[in-house]
Amino acid sequence: MDLNFKNKTVLIRVDFNVPLNGNGIITDDTRIRKAIPTINEVLDKGGAVILMSHLGRPLKKLNSNGRINVEKFTLWQVGPRLAELLGRTVGFVQSTVGEAVQMHADNLQPGEVLLLENTRFHKEEAKGDKDFAKSLANLADIYINDAFGTAHRAHASTTTVAEYFPKESKSFGKLMKAEISNAEKIVKGPEKPFVAILGGAKVSDKIQLIEKLLDSCDDIIIGGGMSYTFAKAAGGNIGGSLCEDDYIPLALEVQKKAASKGVNIHLPSDNVIADDFSNSANRKVVDSGNIPDGWEGLDIGPKSVKQFANVVEKAKTIIWNGPLGVFEFENFATGTNAIANMVAGATAKGAYSLIGGGDSVSAINKAGLADKVSFVSTGGGAMLEFLEGKELPGIKAIRE
Repeated sequence: MDLNFKNKTVLIRVDFNVPLNGNGIITDDTRIRKAIPTINEVLDKGGAVILMSHLGRPLKKLNSNGRINVEKFTLWQVGPRLAELLGRTVGFVQSTVGEAVQMHADNLQPGEVLLLENTRFHKEEAKGDKDFAKSLANLADIYINDAFGTAHRAHASTTTVAEYFPKESKSFGKLMKAEISNAEKIVKGPEKPFVAILGGAKVSDKIQLIEKLLDSCDDIIIGGGMSYTFAKAAGGNIGGSLCEDDYIPLALEVQKKAASKGVNIHLPSDNVIADDFSNSANRKVVDSGNIPDGWEGLDIGPKSVKQFANVVEKAKTIIWNGPLGVFEFENFATGTNAIANMVAGATAKGAYSLIGGGDSVSAINKAGLADKVSFVSTGGGAMLEFLEGKELPGIKAIRE
């Protein structure tokens, strides 16, 4: 960020879309902590900071009278933790645009921080509305986008607002630069062997990434809910496990493409199954494709752990996106925790490892291994689209 911040007001798009429990308590502050270096640099160089972010999808989750549930989605809930991490007072205004916001912005002094209300309280945000974006731009002299997690959205606060700042007055933040740099290590000539570990619920969410990775990967490990679509495609019995029947032909096609390109697709050889979707359910281990009716797969089994470990330990580049089971349930977190330890072990031996995707980030944090891998991305959908080779509007808006 080679900009002069002295006596300037800087509008920073951060990603404070953090998980909250029923009492409004932050359960994972990773995204807030990762924004601190950019904020501090502006403050240390004599600038004032205005922060804007979204939190959840308030317009899609209106309360019973059809109004926004402000208490549930207000960014005020983030303020105290942000102030604690910054070690200074953080002002908060209960609006995103308007006269009150402009007044606060005009009175902001160097070294001060102002947090705006949830940008998604306004329908204009998702529409990329120019008037809404211009109102945001009028608050500051400089615009910084440090919200990689929303870079794939052409929203007013992530993309359109950049149009109202000259090239010399807009920039990526420290986190955004790091996200792009680390993702490019995967996209541009990763060191071989290159192993991708893909989990999560749906094949439909990852199919474009899988097809892209077939051009660069040596091995692709597929676990989680998406693996049962592949198991059924192979003629196996999957009981009540997750499955996208519409994607069975595509699963077969992907495996054929992989074989033709010399890419090894690794599917679980066994699963931990349950008779109910709960931590306290009865459970047992069966070979993949042998799940009886009334049971569902919720984790990979011990043979799969050994199978995958043999692949990961040889890797020089690793990307991990998506858990290998329902890791939120302690009794079904063994496979995901094992993967976390495998990736950390390979990293310690010199491999480059990128963890991308919200659930993967939660899993690596829960395992206490976030500092044992090369980079933990704050972007879920944004990271997926970047790795798929798509141009992200939030990045393009700064580079233009």
